[in-house]
Amino acid sequence: MFLDFYKLREQPFGVTPNPRYLYFSPGHREALASLFYGIETGRGFLSLVAEPGMGKTTLLYQLLQRWKGYVHSAFLFQTQCDSRELIRYLLDDLGLKSSGEDIVRMHSELNNFLFRETKAGKRVVLFIDEAQNLSDKVLETVRLLTDFEAPDQKLLQIILAGQPELAARLSRPGLAQLRQRIAIQARLDALPPNEVARYVQHRLRVAGYIGSELFAPGAMEALAERSRGIPRLINNICFNALSLGCAMQKPRIDAAVVNDAAGDLSMDYSVPRPVSPEKQMTRGVTGGLRPSPQSVYGRIRGMFLGHRLFQTSVLLVALSSLGIYWGTRTRPAIAQPADVRELKSANSLPAPASETASARRDARAADGSTSQSILKSDTGARAVRSFTYVVQPKDTLRELCVSMLGRYDNAVRAEIRQLNPNLKNPEHLDPGQEIRLPLSIKN
Repeated sequence: MFLDFYKLREQPFGVTPNPRYLYFSPGHREALASLFYGIETGRGFLSLVAEPGMGKTTLLYQLLQRWKGYVHSAFLFQTQCDSRELIRYLLDDLGLKSSGEDIVRMHSELNNFLFRETKAGKRVVLFIDEAQNLSDKVLETVRLLTDFEAPDQKLLQIILAGQPELAARLSRPGLAQLRQRIAIQARLDALPPNEVARYVQHRLRVAGYIGSELFAPGAMEALAERSRGIPRLINNICFNALSLGCAMQKPRIDAAVVNDAAGDLSMDYSVPRPVSPEKQMTRGVTGGLRPSPQSVYGRIRGMFLGHRLFQTSVLLVALSSLGIYWGTRTRPAIAQPADVRELKSANSLPAPASETASARRDARAADGSTSQSILKSDTGARAVRSFTYVVQPKDTLRELCVSMLGRYDNAVRAEIRQLNPNLKNPEHLDPGQEIRLPLSIKN
């Protein structure tokens, strides 16, 4: 393992969405603020579109975390279904009993539930992930769900999240009615090269890395090009690059190592890579497959073959991997994004200007009144760029500002003090306490 070689406490490029490693790029912060605003103002239909691996599901969980205690939510991942199954999945996730046969009766049960929740002051939000897989008929059923409404508000908020195919589907003439109802369309774009570097540095710091930059500038450039700025691909390349760098005893990862790691993962989408006979999987004398000596793991194996302790090393690695496996199986999951405060690399970044500021201002003016829920918009000169947030257990002002603004510096603290003149101790927040937070900061 490369953890000891690079002095890391834990694996920085894992495949599971650990909230401690969550990195809010300007695009993620803008998408989160847009969806937050859409739910706050009861816009009804919202959408989030992103390439696979961009972290849209993780962002939805963060959005839900911010509304915890004040929103009754349903999260649907099973999108290969018909209309009846969709309604049954929705009722089951909301904790309602359904026979699963009579769709009219299920609609009646859902309508009664929505009225009860609205009367109790709670919002009901339906998250549909991988929505690009829904058939046109089921999408029409989803559209009809927004017909559950009171004279002054929608009873159900719906967020459709999916890959770019979802946007293409919604542009079809047959889905014009659904497309017209989507009030806010958020999008996550690939990370630009400078954000790729910040993303990698953030994850390394959270994993305990201390020292000069582990990836050389040329390596970062190669990583940005090969990964196309997609976080999931960045993680895969970095993991293999660190593995190969450790085997080669390289204290710093250079561009050649990154290119080798990316090439072995077949992530070069621009130039076809010819497969040489040495590169292909070949059969040994015993008939078993052995990896190409040019692949990452083939090269690691080849470096060990020259040592008499190869078998001992393999045994130790196997035992270590087994221990890590069982450790991850038995370690309790961390649900709170409490360590997002470790995102220090974005503290110096200016908060991105909202591309939808004027649209939000017009929408708020059209509403004519502030939201009646626990989280309500502020009026006056600061209405567009601030909102009232109800503090949840374990919330800190630092993590709230980092998650919404990507920073927690003197400018942010000054704005917080101006918005909250009665806030005596910003470092101590009580659950249930209401504070005003800015949606953006102008330097």
